[in-house]
Amino acid sequence: MIKVSVAILTYNQKEFIGKAIESALSQKTNFDIEILVGDDCSTDGAQETILAYQEKYPDKVKAVLHSKNLGQNGLFNTIETLKLAKGTYIAPMDGDDYWTDDQKLQRQVDFMEAHPDFSACFHNALITYEDGTPSHELNAPDQKEVITAADLVGEDEIWFMATSAVMFKNGIMHYPEWFLKSSSGDIPRYVILAKHGPIGYVPGVMSVYRKNRGGASFKDHYRDARFLYNRIAMYEGIDKELEYRHHSLLRLNIARYYRMLLDARQYQKSYFRRARLALKYLQLGQPPREISKEIIRDYVLPKWMMNVYSFFALLPHRLKESSR
Repeated sequence: MIKVSVAILTYNQKEFIGKAIESALSQKTNFDIEILVGDDCSTDGAQETILAYQEKYPDKVKAVLHSKNLGQNGLFNTIETLKLAKGTYIAPMDGDDYWTDDQKLQRQVDFMEAHPDFSACFHNALITYEDGTPSHELNAPDQKEVITAADLVGEDEIWFMATSAVMFKNGIMHYPEWFLKSSSGDIPRYVILAKHGPIGYVPGVMSVYRKNRGGASFKDHYRDARFLYNRIAMYEGIDKELEYRHHSLLRLNIARYYRMLLDARQYQKSYFRRARLALKYLQLGQPPREISKEIIRDYVLPKWMMNVYSFFALLPHRLKESSR
């Protein structure tokens, strides 16, 4: 009887995958676990490393290798890997992360067994950056201990659970169409889990979450129209999934992405597209009057009209100067 299915999801992470698998193998538990390593057709030699671990630990490690890349930012690799999970609970981990506490699985199972109405639990994680940005803990000391769906939606994007920090009940996840199209896996996953019960916080830093970039360049995708439209579709899907109970907050979140679209690289020279997006932002976001005036001035009124306005606004001054 397998209690926990560890699901390590990876693509081209040969440099890190061994440490991830080792951190799962080092877990000390009073129950049986399996380690599923789902590889999305890596080309850097990671599959050979995974197969070597399977050969060395055939009773624990199972390689789930795909003959072609399934795409969608690893989501389909995750889905196909989780289909094979036999455990009562699932503990996911990205292939470049690792666990730092050999009691992690035991502590989380103990929590879930003591709280059968909960859908999942999570713990704190240390975020490290490859570019030298200082490391820091993800969760604050006053982290809320019981999370509901209402805690996962807001005017801004909310994320405070690292993939490697979560454990959830097997068999309760579903993947609606909007989820399958999303470039983010964690945000919609936690919303859907919260529909099945609260998510509990187990104090303690028990994993490392690696970020490859911590500086401004990491935010480049927020100027990419494809990414921004994907986020809009995701939050519209979440709004529908939650039966519009949090529509007022999610509407403002969606409006925020329309505002970012105004500065997307693809639309820098497209007046009509930006004007339509600006009107959509004003409709959804209903920003304060001063911000609305700036949006209308910068994105809605055509440049020639602003030039005409400036000409007539300055005309009295010019006539006065010419009459001297």
